[in-house]
Amino acid sequence: MDRWADIFVRWMPDAFAVALVLTLVTVACAVGVVGYPLEATVQAWGDGFWNLLKFTNQITLTLLLGYALANTPPVERLLHFLAGRVRSAPSAYMTACGMTGVLALISWGLSLVSAGIVARAIGKACRERGIKVHYPLLVASSFSGFVIWHQGLTSSVGLAIATPDHFLSELIGVVPTSATLFTTWNILLALGILCTLPFVMARLHPRDAEKISEIEGEEEGEADSHETLEALTPARKLDRSRWLILPFLVMAIFYLAAHFFIRGQGLELNILNFAFLFAGIALAGSAARYAEIILNGGRVAAPFLLQYPFYAGIAGIMAESGLAARIIEFFVSISSAATLPLYAFLSAGLLNIFIPSGGGQWAVQGPLMMAAATEAGADIPRVAMAVALGDQWTNLIQPLTLMPVLAIAQLAPRDILAYTFVALLFTGVVFSGALLL
Repeated sequence: MDRWADIFVRWMPDAFAVALVLTLVTVACAVGVVGYPLEATVQAWGDGFWNLLKFTNQITLTLLLGYALANTPPVERLLHFLAGRVRSAPSAYMTACGMTGVLALISWGLSLVSAGIVARAIGKACRERGIKVHYPLLVASSFSGFVIWHQGLTSSVGLAIATPDHFLSELIGVVPTSATLFTTWNILLALGILCTLPFVMARLHPRDAEKISEIEGEEEGEADSHETLEALTPARKLDRSRWLILPFLVMAIFYLAAHFFIRGQGLELNILNFAFLFAGIALAGSAARYAEIILNGGRVAAPFLLQYPFYAGIAGIMAESGLAARIIEFFVSISSAATLPLYAFLSAGLLNIFIPSGGGQWAVQGPLMMAAATEAGADIPRVAMAVALGDQWTNLIQPLTLMPVLAIAQLAPRDILAYTFVALLFTGVVFSGALLL
């Protein structure tokens, strides 16, 4: 595992560079394989570049609002409280993996950010109690729980195809979450991973005590610089007032209740982001505090805003040049309606290495696999979920996905990839078996 991790880190460039390289590969395939004229290929790239602006904003907000929710004081206190319940090294690894897994089913942005926070909190609690925990494995365990995020409430694929007028609605219509996320098959699969993966990660604890690397001590934080209420100007008092946000919270609760119970509508990206926004504001306690958290989260969300237009450009080339049709024909020729979900899963896992965003990958692969499923007579919701499983699967070794966690945990990719490779192998077997049932 160490050797594979070394190879991966040595040869995997930055995610934005990968987006650029993949664009050039797509251009080369359109011109060289399909025979589409170069000038027409470039025009298709430019025409498609901004086609997914709405979708881009929806997915980026999901991450940003999840980040903000994880960094509100009540959620931080809850995570630290749970970390304090750990009593042994195996329970540390299992608790970290389980906590992140549960959060992944609620929000992928919340889970991804919390993975680093949970690992540091548990590592610090264990050090204070004299429990020897291998910190790189602890971070890997915490991050590994993220592997079921696409099966939860913020699944990019599940929510995208349940959203009215989504970009594939003319091909497959609107697919409700009751046919994807809330099926018995998906729920049992997610719970199966959630109940078994923590034990797998705990078994990786080093037997040699000399190989255990504990969390380093933290420097004392700076003194609290919050202004006292008496020192605040009227404008600053308004910024920090709970009364200012209270009417909006009441309005938000009323709107959500009306959406689900009066109108009878389901969960989709816009309504989920709406709920996360106002939940974050409520837990932050003031407009000023929430704005500070959002500004800090900009560094996490900005790379997605930069990369999505390039993925939209790739999708434009593939659609206009006929390259997408060639790929669809290939998948249909080698698979049946029963085996297409497995091929969708494996191809999605490979593509995710190059397109490290669930929404961005769906923009490229979704049209291909949905068309292939339609032509092969396969179960469209199952094939869509297979793409989602493949995307979440190889996130375990995707550098861009790891970055927010490693930044908080203060580790390098090399420190944890050997352990996440093990999680990759285990979950790959489970997912593949489930798709063949």
